Amino acid sequence: MYWRVGFAWSPSCALELSRNKSFSFGLCGSDEHLSLYGYIIAYPLQEYGGIMSALGSDSWWRKTLYITGGALLAAAAYLLHELLVIRKEQELDSEDTIILHQFARPKTGVPSLSPFCLKIETYLRMADLPYQNYFDGKLSPQGKMPWIAYNKEQVCGTEFIIDFLEEKLGVNLNSSLSPQEKAISRAITKMVEEHFYWTIAYCQWVDNVEETQKMLATNGPLSDLLRWILSQVNGGIVKREMYGHGIGRFSKEDVYTLMEKDMRTLATFLGDKKYLMGPKLSTVDAAVFGHLAQAMWTLPGTRPEQLIKGEFINLAMYCERIRRKFWPEWFVDVDDLYYDGLSEEPDSPSQLPDLGLYSRSGSFQEQDSSLSHHNTPSPDSDITGRSLFDSDMDTECSEMEQLK
Repeated sequence: MYWRVGFAWSPSCALELSRNKSFSFGLCGSDEHLSLYGYIIAYPLQEYGGIMSALGSDSWWRKTLYITGGALLAAAAYLLHELLVIRKEQELDSEDTIILHQFARPKTGVPSLSPFCLKIETYLRMADLPYQNYFDGKLSPQGKMPWIAYNKEQVCGTEFIIDFLEEKLGVNLNSSLSPQEKAISRAITKMVEEHFYWTIAYCQWVDNVEETQKMLATNGPLSDLLRWILSQVNGGIVKREMYGHGIGRFSKEDVYTLMEKDMRTLATFLGDKKYLMGPKLSTVDAAVFGHLAQAMWTLPGTRPEQLIKGEFINLAMYCERIRRKFWPEWFVDVDDLYYDGLSEEPDSPSQLPDLGLYSRSGSFQEQDSSLSHHNTPSPDSDITGRSLFDSDMDTECSEMEQLK
């Protein structure tokens, strides 16, 4: 308990210490005494977590520091609220509609800086499931992102979301896989999500945090400050969780060595196949694409970009194939497919539209190669009617020969 001593003209206070007729103010070194009549009293300071007592006892510069810090924290809290508040573009009937909650689109053309948000949104497009985006930043009750709401049911965790949608809507991208292939698919998914993810997060939010900070979408007069706060907070969380995971206890060189081993494993397993499990898409492709896309398009000039656009070029072709098929509004520079040692940022980066509602009228079911050629050109073909995706591997092989 803290006490303050003061002077009062009334005896109605808590404790009277003495009565005084002459009180010295000692202003500017003066010994002049002023005659005042009243009571010298003592009263307890209220306990507000020690803050009020600290303000009452500290010098003026400490008070100024406390007030300034409080004002900055209040401003940051307000801006965070403005950033994370739900942006309901249009109130749509949510019945039988998948509501996807995720982080806001970055300033660059990449749909998301979160591998898991990009994974689940790509999965929804692969499965041809209409959905509505809420870029609200609101975490699930379990503190997870992304999460979905469907007919008043909330599901978080990408694995549980996919299981939920398979049960409720009858979709299944793994129907053509054998039990052994499903086991391999799950093993690859877990390697990517439980190990490779941390190496990417380290590169994004620890080793390359200044560049990642520039990609964050914030508005307002203090947007630069808010981006800095968000990047520092995120970086601290990543370092703490990496340490708990165990991978964060190693050096930077060790982390990148582990990253290279994971990417080499993926590149070796993919080989010259169209997708990871063969000619048809499966759930594992959404997970791997969500992570590799970060190395491909969000980390310019870094070790993962050098690897995916250099030694592991088949992974770059794989990412480009999926991007063109399921993200028609996501434009990238063709010259950006290969790493040339330059990491200059474009003068006017392509901004991905905030599509609140996404739906494809056509089905993405893979067809036999004999049915992939039609007389009438389709959006997935060039003016000759030849499928762009069927020709990806030929293009990849020819361009790889040029690089040698």
